[in-house]
Amino acid sequence: MSDDTNGAAPAEAAPAIGPLDIRRVMAALPHRYPMLLVDRVEALVPDRSITAIKAVSINEPFFAGHFPGRPIMPGVLIVEALAQAAGVLAVESLGLAGSGKLVYFMAIDEAKFRSPVEPGVLLRLEVAFVQKRATICKFAGRALVDGKVAAQANFTAMIADPPKD
Repeated sequence: MSDDTNGAAPAEAAPAIGPLDIRRVMAALPHRYPMLLVDRVEALVPDRSITAIKAVSINEPFFAGHFPGRPIMPGVLIVEALAQAAGVLAVESLGLAGSGKLVYFMAIDEAKFRSPVEPGVLLRLEVAFVQKRATICKFAGRALVDGKVAAQANFTAMIADPPKD
């Protein structure tokens, strides 16, 4: 991770925290069912990385149409799950839980899909900071099934206030 500290020596990383249950995930993210795609956080190292889990169930609403007879989790939702895990990492690292701040996608780069994600698996989401500034963060993430990479992407997000009504 590159943390813009103006030449100061990097601070020691905080010890890993976790697991975080769904209540803590929901405190960090505004998403709710059916768009909440992080079920649990196994480990979070503030300012460094997060490992989270999405339990992929046949009851997910997208499986009805993607695809009948051969249900596969849409790649865009796998990337969204990675982004939500990154959102939890950013919010927890910056002490923003409960602040109302939102984490918005700005860019997705080098997304690759290696194998289909089917119902009945635990999708392991591993995300690390690549660069962190006050309001812009870059991440590298990968989604694994049974230890094998199913998808990976680099992405950039912005931390901002929600839109005014």
